[in-house]
Amino acid sequence: MSHTLKTNTSALSTLITVFFFWGFIAAGNGVFIPFCKHYFNLDQFQSQLVDFAFYGAYYMGALFLFIYSVVRSYDLVSAWGYKRSIVYGLLFSLLGAIAMILAVNYGSGQNGFGFFLTAFFILALGFSLQQTAANPFAILLGDPSTGSHRITLGGAINSFGTAIGPIVVALILFGGTQVSDEMIKSLSLGSVLSLYAGVGLLFLLSAALFYFSKKVPDGFHDAKVESSTKAMWLMIAITIGLVASFIPVFQSYKLNINSFSEADIFSLEVKRMWYLIAGLFVLIVGLGYAYFNSKKNSQSWGALQYPQMLLGMFAIFVYVGVEVSIQSNMGELLKKPEYGSMQAADIAPYISMYWGSLMIGRWTGAIPVFNPSKLVNSILLLVVPIVAFGVVIGINLMAKKDMSTLYYYVFCVFVLIAGFFLAKSRPVFTLMLFSALGILAMFIGLMTTGQVSIYAFLSGGLFCSIMWPCIFSLSIAGTGKYETQASGFLIMMILGGAIIPPLQGKLADISSIGIHKSYWITVLCFAYLLFFAITIKKILKSRGIDYDQEVVSGH
Repeated sequence: MSHTLKTNTSALSTLITVFFFWGFIAAGNGVFIPFCKHYFNLDQFQSQLVDFAFYGAYYMGALFLFIYSVVRSYDLVSAWGYKRSIVYGLLFSLLGAIAMILAVNYGSGQNGFGFFLTAFFILALGFSLQQTAANPFAILLGDPSTGSHRITLGGAINSFGTAIGPIVVALILFGGTQVSDEMIKSLSLGSVLSLYAGVGLLFLLSAALFYFSKKVPDGFHDAKVESSTKAMWLMIAITIGLVASFIPVFQSYKLNINSFSEADIFSLEVKRMWYLIAGLFVLIVGLGYAYFNSKKNSQSWGALQYPQMLLGMFAIFVYVGVEVSIQSNMGELLKKPEYGSMQAADIAPYISMYWGSLMIGRWTGAIPVFNPSKLVNSILLLVVPIVAFGVVIGINLMAKKDMSTLYYYVFCVFVLIAGFFLAKSRPVFTLMLFSALGILAMFIGLMTTGQVSIYAFLSGGLFCSIMWPCIFSLSIAGTGKYETQASGFLIMMILGGAIIPPLQGKLADISSIGIHKSYWITVLCFAYLLFFAITIKKILKSRGIDYDQEVVSGH
C-alpha cells in the first residue's frame, strides 16, 4: 500500500483507540503497586515488579518477532498486515485479562504475586504486538512527513487514558474515587476480578471494531527481510545477560533475613542493587559492541549498523524508564514526613496530575496534526495547554478529589508553553531543550522538599511528554529498507520501564539513600537524553539529514 498525501482520518480515528488502551491499563497498574505491596508484604523493589513484568513483556514480544523474522527471513507483522496484527494483539491482551481472572481465583497465597505478574506479562505481550504495528501504521495513514504528528495525536489520546485510568479503576475497585490506605488494605480480590472481566470485554469489542471496519486498510508490506543474524545473536546475548543479572536478585528474596543484623541487611541490599546495575551494564556494553563492530563490517547487522539507531534504542530505554519511574516511586516519596506524611487519598491527585502532565504536553504537541496557520498555531500553543490543565483539574474535581494544592502548578505549565514557543517544532532542539528542563526540574526536586519539590518532580511529566516521537523519528531517520526492523528494536527498548523503576526502588530500599535521594537516577536519565539530542544532530547532519528543518513534534 502506498503513502497518500491525504490522511485517512476514518482509519486513524479507529487506530487511536488502541493508544487509549495502553495509557488506561498502564496508569491503572499504579493502583496495583501499593495494593500488591501490602497484600503480598513486599518491599519497594518487589512492588516495582508490576512494572517489570508489564514493560518487560514489550521487550520479549518484540524480540520474539525479530528472531522469527531473521530465522524465517519473513516479517510476521508485514505478512499479517498492520490491521490484522493489531487485532491479534488485542486478542492476546484478552488472554492476559483472562489470566488475571484466573490469578485472582487460584493465585492467592505464597505464590500469588507470581500469578499476578504472569497475567500482567501476558496482557502486555499483546500490547507489544499492537505497538509494533500501530506506530508505523499511523505513519502509513497519510503523508510520511506528517507521520510523527499522527503518532503525537495517538499519544494525546494515550495520555487521556492515563488521566482517567486511575479514577475509573478506583471507582470499580473501591466504589468511589477517594481511596485510603485502609481501603487498599481491605481491597477484595473479587473487585479485581470484576475490573479485568470488563477490561477483557473491551479488548474483545475493540478487536471486533478493527476486524469488521471496512475503512481501515489492511496495511500489508513486503514480508521479506534482509539477513540480520549478527543483530539477532547480539540481542539474544543481551537477553541472557539481563536474565542472569536478575536471577540472583530474585533468589535472594528466598533467604530468611529474620536473623540478619542491620549490617547484613544493608550488605544484601547493596548486592541486589549491583546486580541490577549489572543488567543495565549488559545492555550498554551490548549496544556499544554493535556500534563499533558494525562500523568495521555492516553485513548482517541490519538496522543496528546505524549509529543513530543504537543511540536511539538506549534513548527510548531511558525515556520510558524515567517516565514510569518518576510516577511509580512518587507514592512512597509523598508518604515521608518532609512531604506531609500523605495517605493514599492525599497522594492520588498528585499521581493524576503527573499523568495529566503527559497529557498536557502531548495535546500541545499534537497541534500540527491539524495544520493551523502560523497565527492560529501560536494562539493554540497558549490555549491548549491551559485547557488541558483545566481538564485534568476538572476530571479530578468531578471525582471529588481535593486539587487545591495543585492550582499553582499552572506556572509549570507556563514553562512548558515557553518551551514549545522556543522549540518551534524542531525535533532535535525540542529534545535538547526538554531534556535540559528535565535535568533542572529533577535537580530542584532533589534540593528541596515539600510543595516545591513535588511540583518539580511532577513537571518531569511535562518534559517527558513530547520526547517519544522526537526520539523515534530521529532514530529511524536514514535507515531505509530497515525502517520496519528499526521500529521493532525501538519497541523492545520499552524494556526501560521494566528495569529503571525497580532499580530506583532498590536504591530507595538502601537506608543510607532512601526514596528522596533515589531520584538522582532520574537526573542521569535526562542527562543521557540531552547527550543523545546533541550527538544525533551531528550524526544525521554528517549523512545529509537536517531534521531540524522539518516540522516534527510530540509521542
